[in-house]
Amino acid sequence: MRIAIGVEYAGNAFEGWQTQPHGRTVQDALETALRKIAQAPVQLVCAGRTDTGVHATSQVAHFDTTARRPLEAWVRGVNSHLPASVGVQWAVEVDETFHARFSAESRRYRYVLLSRRVRPALLGGRVGWTHGALDVVAMDEAARCLIGEHDFTSFRAAECQARSPIRSMHAVEVARQGDVVVFDFHANAFLHHMIRNLVGSLVYVGLGRRPVGWMAEVLAARNRTIAAPTFAPDGLYLCGVEYPQRWPLPGGGRIIAPPQLLLP
Repeated sequence: MRIAIGVEYAGNAFEGWQTQPHGRTVQDALETALRKIAQAPVQLVCAGRTDTGVHATSQVAHFDTTARRPLEAWVRGVNSHLPASVGVQWAVEVDETFHARFSAESRRYRYVLLSRRVRPALLGGRVGWTHGALDVVAMDEAARCLIGEHDFTSFRAAECQARSPIRSMHAVEVARQGDVVVFDFHANAFLHHMIRNLVGSLVYVGLGRRPVGWMAEVLAARNRTIAAPTFAPDGLYLCGVEYPQRWPLPGGGRIIAPPQLLLP
């Protein structure tokens, strides 16, 4: 049978999602724990392979198994074999047509940026940081040009393996909460480093290094070299994956809303 699971993890405790020979990835930790419950090898497929340092509040993955276990065994049982930095939140049985990656209709990411004079200590590795004053209104205005279907080559990593740079951005919002600036992105899919590159360029606008209209110029240029450098992964969270309603995932298989992150 096929099991879908929802996972949260602190990305700064791992070297990315995808399995590696050294075994220090989220996938490696989960597959090791799942194998102990299934008493057989288990291979996971996820909705989005996050990079080193990138967190998740709502990652979705699936695996196939012949082991018959109560669904709670795939949650509490698996969690008993996992480090504190990663945990399974739910598990549901789905049919064989479900695919964590290819069945997903859209993804939601949030970037949390601390904007203050001194670097974070307690939140180190969990938020991005800039010491310069940011014009959030200008950043939000600059981000509006990203909504719609576009060629995002200017914000794509050189090593990106996606066949096409075309993506549909459903919504972008930049807002301030005290010393924290929150960037929310909702799209059908994202390119490698796309959000970190978008945040880096939006921060340039917020710092006054570039005008609001520059963002649209960079997007239209389809040239990675004219955009800002890639921003740090620390504040990036995969906050939800949306699927058609026919699968019994939590929330009706629709929006898994990002939780309110506890920040000063």
